[in-house]
Amino acid sequence: MQQNNGNILIATILSVVVLLSWTWFVEKPKIEKKQHEVGSKKQEIVGKKQEAEDGKEKQELAKQQQTNVLTLKHRDEILSSSKESRVGIESDSLHGSISLKGARFDDLTLAKYFDNVENKKEVALFAPAESKERYFADFGWISSDSGLEMPNPNTFWKSDSKKLTPQNPVILSWKNKQNVEFFIKISLDENYVFAITQLVKNSAKNDISIASYGRINRVLNNLKQSVYILHEGPIGTFGGILQEISYKDLIKDKIKKFSDGSEDGSWLGITDKYWLSALIPDRSISYDANFSYDQNNQNNFFGSEFVGQEFKIAAGEELKFEHHLFAGAKRVRLLDQYAKNFDLKLFDRAIDFGWFYFLTKPFFFIIEFLNKFLGNFGLAILAMTVLIKLALFPMANKSYAAIAKMKKLQPKIEALRARFKDDKIAMNREMMELYKREKINPASGCLPILIQIPIFFALYKVLYVTLDMRHAPFYGWIHDLSAPDPTSIFNLFGLLPFEVSSAFTIGIWPILMGITMIIQQKLSPASTDPTQAAILKWMPYVLTFVLAAFPAGLVIYWTWSNTLSVLQQWVITKKLNESN
Repeated sequence: MQQNNGNILIATILSVVVLLSWTWFVEKPKIEKKQHEVGSKKQEIVGKKQEAEDGKEKQELAKQQQTNVLTLKHRDEILSSSKESRVGIESDSLHGSISLKGARFDDLTLAKYFDNVENKKEVALFAPAESKERYFADFGWISSDSGLEMPNPNTFWKSDSKKLTPQNPVILSWKNKQNVEFFIKISLDENYVFAITQLVKNSAKNDISIASYGRINRVLNNLKQSVYILHEGPIGTFGGILQEISYKDLIKDKIKKFSDGSEDGSWLGITDKYWLSALIPDRSISYDANFSYDQNNQNNFFGSEFVGQEFKIAAGEELKFEHHLFAGAKRVRLLDQYAKNFDLKLFDRAIDFGWFYFLTKPFFFIIEFLNKFLGNFGLAILAMTVLIKLALFPMANKSYAAIAKMKKLQPKIEALRARFKDDKIAMNREMMELYKREKINPASGCLPILIQIPIFFALYKVLYVTLDMRHAPFYGWIHDLSAPDPTSIFNLFGLLPFEVSSAFTIGIWPILMGITMIIQQKLSPASTDPTQAAILKWMPYVLTFVLAAFPAGLVIYWTWSNTLSVLQQWVITKKLNESN
C-alpha cells in the first residue's frame, strides 16, 4: 500500500510537470465541434462577396502578399503617412484611428496597458493591412445584384467629424453612381465596445438586394507553440456552444464554418492571452460565420467573419443593421457586464478559465477582493493560499497524520519486507495485520492529496490567465509577477557583472521553492522502492529548473504553499511524537 502511495505522489508530481511546463505540454486533443453547413442561399451570397472582394481588395492584397513579410512597413510608418485620411479615436481606455480608406478599424492601442514594465508604450491591438502587424476589423455590405456598385476596401469615405470619442460619434458616408447611399455610424462607450450602425438608403429606380457582414483579419507569422493550458486563436459561441479553434487546426482545415440563428447570443473573434477582438452581430438577423486561414508568401492570414441574410430594399426605402465590436483587454467584470448588456452566451469564456471553471472564477473574485484590500497582488496570492489551506485543514490534517504514522511504522515495515522477501503474499498479509493493529489506513493519506489537485490547478489557472497579475509588482527584485524571477544563481544573483541566458536563469524564488520541496520530502516516509526513491529524490531539482521559467507569481504561490504544508506537517508530527 505504501508503494501505491508513492506511485500516486509520483504521478501527481509528474502531472504537474507535464501540465505546467511551457515547453513540453501535451498537445491539446482535437475535439470535433458540432458544425453546421451553410445554406445554399447564403453560400451564393458568400460567393458574391468573395467575388467582390477578389476584385479590388485582392488586387490590393496581391501586392501586399507578394512582398516578403520582412519588407512590409512598421505600423507607425504607415500611420504617420496616412494621418489626413483618418478619424481619430480618443477615450480613457482606447487611442487610435479609423482609416477612411475602407472604413477600417486598423489602429488601436490600449491606453491603460503597456508592452513591458520599463517601456511605457501602449499595447497595440490593431494595425493597418499593409503593416507587418496587420490586424484590423471592418464592416460592410455585399449584394447578389451583379450590376450594383458596392463600397470595397479601396473606397474612400467621408466623415462628419475628425475625432471619435464616447461623447462624439462619427458618421461615415459614401454614395455610388446609382444613387444608393451608404452610411456607417460609429459610437464608442467608455471601455472597449464600438456600436456600428449600418444604413443603406436606396434612391435608385430599382429594388436592390443587400446583406451585411463584419470581419476581423490578422497576420500572424511567429506562431507560438500551442499549449494545453491556454487557448489563443479563433473563438466564439454558436448555438450556445463555445468553439475554440487552434491556429494549428485552422491551418490544416483552412476554414471552419458555422450557421447560426439570431436568438442565442452568439459572438466570434480572435483571442490572445490578455486581449480580445470580437464581433457581435445584429440580433435581428440570422447569419453564417466562419474562421478562415490563407497563406501567401510567408504570411499567415487568419480571419473571423460573419455574413448576414440578404434583404431587398425597395426604391425609396432604407435598411439598417446594428452590430458591435469589442476590442480590448479581457477584464472579467467587464466581460460579464457586456454579456449581460448584449445577452451574450459564454462571453466570459474568452478568458480561458479551463476545466475547473466552477472553481477558477470564484477564486478570481476572492483574489481580486484581497488585492484591493491588501494593495498588492503578491500579498493577495499569499493570503489566498492561507485561505485555501484553512479550508482544507481538516482534510490535510488527516493526510499528514497518516503520513506521520506511516513514517513511524517504517522500521516495522522494513523488518517485514526483510523477513518475507521471498513470499510477497505472506508479506502483504502481515502488513495488513500491522496496519490493523496500529489502526492505520494506508490509503487515507492519498485521498486528501487527490482531492486537492483540482483546487491546485484551478488556482494555478487563475494566476496564469488573470490580467491583474500582468506587470503587478511584489517586493524586492520582483517588479512583474507575470514574468519569471529575473535573478540567476549563475551570476550570483547579479553580483557578477554579466548577463545569463534565460535558458539558464534560476532565480531566488525557484531555489526557495526547491528547498521547501526537499524539506517536505524529509518529513515524509521514505519509499522502499529504489526507483520511486530515485525519482522523488531528484524531483525538487528538476522542478526548480523547469519552474524557473514560470511567472514569479506562480513560483511564489508554490513556495508559500509548500512552506505552510511543511509547518503543518511538522506540527502534526511533533504532536504525534509527544502523544506517544
